[in-house]
Amino acid sequence: MFEVFAIGAAFLFGLAARQVALPPLVGFLAAGFCINWLGPKGGIPAETGAILDYIANLGVLLLLFTIGLKLKLRQITEPHVLGGALLHFALSIAIFAPISRLLFTDDWLSALLIGIAVAFSSTVLSAKLLETRHEMGTFHGRTAIGILVMQDIIALVVLAIFAGKAPGPWALLIFATPLLRPLLYKLLDLAGHDEVLVLTGMVLSLVIGGVGFQMIGLKGEIGALVMGLLLSNHPRASELSKSLWALKEIFLVGFFLSIGMSGLPDWHALLFAIGLGLLLPLKGVLFFLILVLFKLRARTSFIAALSLTAYSEFGLIVAAGIPAVEPYLVPLAIAVSVSFLIAAPLNHFAHPLFERFGVLLQPFERPIRHPDEVPKDLGDADVLIFGMGRTGSAAYEELVANDRQPIGLDADIYKVEAHEEAGRNVIFADAEDCNFWDGVNIKGIDAVVLAMDDIEAKLIATRMLREHGFAGTIVSHALHADHVDMIHDAGADQTYLSLKEAGRSLAGHAIEETDMSDEEETARPEARLAKE
Repeated sequence: MFEVFAIGAAFLFGLAARQVALPPLVGFLAAGFCINWLGPKGGIPAETGAILDYIANLGVLLLLFTIGLKLKLRQITEPHVLGGALLHFALSIAIFAPISRLLFTDDWLSALLIGIAVAFSSTVLSAKLLETRHEMGTFHGRTAIGILVMQDIIALVVLAIFAGKAPGPWALLIFATPLLRPLLYKLLDLAGHDEVLVLTGMVLSLVIGGVGFQMIGLKGEIGALVMGLLLSNHPRASELSKSLWALKEIFLVGFFLSIGMSGLPDWHALLFAIGLGLLLPLKGVLFFLILVLFKLRARTSFIAALSLTAYSEFGLIVAAGIPAVEPYLVPLAIAVSVSFLIAAPLNHFAHPLFERFGVLLQPFERPIRHPDEVPKDLGDADVLIFGMGRTGSAAYEELVANDRQPIGLDADIYKVEAHEEAGRNVIFADAEDCNFWDGVNIKGIDAVVLAMDDIEAKLIATRMLREHGFAGTIVSHALHADHVDMIHDAGADQTYLSLKEAGRSLAGHAIEETDMSDEEETARPEARLAKE
């Protein structure tokens, strides 16, 4: 019966949310509330909550492991990440603790702990939304993920101070984990490409990272993240992440269901959640101002801040581990759910929102910009390629072979650096950045290839090219048939379904090889007769 209620409710509510252009996770949260409301009296097994909590934990561990696979250690130590996380944490407590004291409690210690709990941002929600938009590797995506990792480390310190859960001496073994890298690399090399690769990812994230780190007195979440970090430079890290994608997504459904099942609110809890919901914009505004202070542009600051504007599930872990704030656990859980319901739709429309309100936000920019965000010159290039993954890289090599001068653009700074080391003409830029379009000169460009995966990025790039007077050819690939008309309507000349074109290419190679074989067979008798 657990499967009927949990999976059935998640499916129905997730499908309903998609029909009204909301992220499915909003529906999953609603499904959790529905299951909780019906309870055992509605025929739902009593163990449903415990099962969902277990599944949710697996989903979080897998998510953090895949984040680690895409994370570079140096990005955590960058000034805007390290300084931004610490400054936001301190200012959040300074703002939210007095407000909590005024509105929710008479006890200063409880107010302080509530302020600490709401200072954190949701790692799961932010990562899920960034991944859905294919923005984990973008500059604003890496900034948000780096800040979230710093917040997780801060959460460990808070638990050690207020809950008396200081890690024991065995926790020092974390500094020896880099010694495991050669062994982990060898395991990944031996795993192959099938189900053993999936099992390798599960062992590393759930067993060694999750259970292993708990045994030495550290959070399993940190362990999963560290295991991913150790493998982030391996050539097959991306393949490992993709192999775990479906499994992680299924388990994360359990996470959002369990958040919705955290508790049914009474009037006090409901007023508490509504109050924190109304205060949620302060969290985002604070992130925006801090990131601008660290010389990031308004667009980067806005999108990164919006992805961080939700209360954290780790705040609930902190609250659950500190006796003084346990009475506020259910109200905090409801507040987290409310923040998810607010943040998910806003993040879904993050780029259109900045296009509309960017003029109001740009005056906050400092005169000195971040070095990764200075507008770039396209030089003598005559073909522009957006997205330098496997598809974009193949297009680049084909254009070079045909004596064209392509230039690649990608929003992943580390991918750009790798292409530059390989001798390709690739620069850091984001197709969805209106400031990029205002500063770039496309007069020398004859054709544009859109090789990004994200449909929204393709639509924005196509519209911006036409709005800036580009009359050349725009060619795009599409992952789904229903995207073809959308890209055409935005202004593209040709759109090709990737898998269909791959099939045509394979057929072409097969015909070419067959024709060559036939010519060789025909030539052989003639050669023998000539020899005789």
